Amino acid sequence: MIDFLRNVPLFSNLNDNQLTSISNICTKKAFRSGTVLFQEKEPGSVFYIVFSGSVKIYNTAVTGEEKILSLFKKGDSFGELSLIDGKPRSASAQTLEDSMLISLDAHNFLGLLQQNFDISLCIMRELCNRLRDTNQHVYDLTFLDARTRVIKSLIKLANKNGVRSGNVITIKMMLNYDEVSQMAGVQKPILMQVIRDFQEKEIIRFDGPELKLDLAKLRG
Repeated sequence: MIDFLRNVPLFSNLNDNQLTSISNICTKKAFRSGTVLFQEKEPGSVFYIVFSGSVKIYNTAVTGEEKILSLFKKGDSFGELSLIDGKPRSASAQTLEDSMLISLDAHNFLGLLQQNFDISLCIMRELCNRLRDTNQHVYDLTFLDARTRVIKSLIKLANKNGVRSGNVITIKMMLNYDEVSQMAGVQKPILMQVIRDFQEKEIIRFDGPELKLDLAKLRG
């Protein structure tokens, strides 16, 4: 646990004694794919760190349509916002595959922030990064055409979840087409049109559950 926590960005500046204190108040639990960890507007009581697997953060419209806000994988943390401001969850969270998560309850999490300025500073930086991402997404929806939004979403998935070898990035596709279209803010037929076009130009190809993105051909 300590070796894992040492590689979590929030805890990277802490010494072994601090990491040991954190490991003593952490709980590790397995969740099946598709498990809803918490829902939008419910009280927040737990802070999570992804030990393995992946989690999507999303909002649900009154029509039932989902909008994916973020994807989190190993080492990423989420769920801190409602613990800090005491307000209900601003979004829902669901596992995309069988996952192992580390959790801290609200009391222990807030005590951790009070005792460790380094962690508080990292939390603030992470919240600032997410605010910048939100601002960028609003800009994209306002000024970019649908095709460009699809391309940008695929590149974002590649950068965050892909493994690069030369000019080719391999992405384990945790999202289905409906979820990718929600993330890009486009209708599914437009997404499929872009994907078919990319396949014809050999920019992307599918290898089982993986997608391979050729950056050289994308730039060309």
